[in-house]
Amino acid sequence: MKYIVILGDGMADLPTQGLDWRTPLEAAHTPAMDELASLGEIGMIHTIPDGMKPGSDTANLSVLGYDPRQYYSGRSPLEALSIGVDMKETDVALRCNVVTLSQEEDTFEQRRILDHSADEISTQEAAELLAAVRAELENECYRFYVGTSYRHLLIWDHGQVQELVQPHDVLGQTIGQLLPEDEKLRYMMKRSYEILADHPVNRRRREQGLRPANCCWFWGAGTRPALSSFWDRYAKRGAMVSAVDLLKGIAVGASMKVVHVDGANGGLHTNYEGKAQAAVDVLTKEGYDFVYVHVEAPDEMGHQGSVEKKVKAIEYLDCRVIAPVRRALEEAGEEFRMVILPDHPTPIAIRTHTGEDVPYLLYDSSARQSNSWRYNEREAAASGRRIARGHELMEYLLTGKGL
Repeated sequence: MKYIVILGDGMADLPTQGLDWRTPLEAAHTPAMDELASLGEIGMIHTIPDGMKPGSDTANLSVLGYDPRQYYSGRSPLEALSIGVDMKETDVALRCNVVTLSQEEDTFEQRRILDHSADEISTQEAAELLAAVRAELENECYRFYVGTSYRHLLIWDHGQVQELVQPHDVLGQTIGQLLPEDEKLRYMMKRSYEILADHPVNRRRREQGLRPANCCWFWGAGTRPALSSFWDRYAKRGAMVSAVDLLKGIAVGASMKVVHVDGANGGLHTNYEGKAQAAVDVLTKEGYDFVYVHVEAPDEMGHQGSVEKKVKAIEYLDCRVIAPVRRALEEAGEEFRMVILPDHPTPIAIRTHTGEDVPYLLYDSSARQSNSWRYNEREAAASGRRIARGHELMEYLLTGKGL
């Protein structure tokens, strides 16, 4: 038996007026998911423990079977594992987004945050910008590391874990009251704007009609994580397919194989087919038992506030990942159990994460059911099934027991 999780990050949403009061998942054309729902089980799952902030860090730990209350030590330390940073006990890791701030105001504090991803800037461009920041601001206490696209890392030696604002939570807001209390972090953010505002990379981006990545924004502070291995927990060889450093870092911490896919960038036009093929290959050619396929695009489109693009991201996930994975496993003669779900909602209306239950779909190729379900929030809630502790889903997937 092979086991698969296919996770559409931020895919869940609220009924939207522009979609005739349907959610993007209801409005999207998803024949592959709907057929699997008619042959399997749907329900709701609570992935964010009560009292914890809703985010892809806590939610994906939960889906992978690690109770965030026990294992979560911050988002950035997980990303540090992916980048290959060997954190010391005294290190604090912080996410370093390269973001877009408005430029017409008189002072830095009066500026507004326009885009947490600077139009999903390429890794190559972001690396050039970070090199300019590093040349002036890096020292023995503060070290910058390049990640993927807009997502980068700051390591603070003998730092302090503190509450910092997530940029995608405050789009359009004036930043003065959102900046860190720590004077050095505030200074580096302000100075990064001065370094980057008229950088050649940003001049080219403006000429191309793209938003400049004109400021480093720090958030997600945490200390070195300590995850037990996926094999020790479940006696299954596991692999991760994702473009996002956070998910790769979780996999590294869990001693899972990290599969690199060329062209996978976390955006709407990521390499969906490459991800699907990588998942199939790791199961059928490399002998792995379990694969976790993470697709970031629905979440990014939710943050952008684009109904049309979020629907399109869900449709791409359906026809370019889920359908070919199922088809390839059936053609290979493999029996498999597959779970499809979001990690958390990212409602278009508010453009950030929330902690409500999300719909899951469980399909077992060896024990097909027959019902009339389609896969979406409304019908999953109507099923009456609910997994109250998200970290128990993995045990359920692998054994059919534990709920």
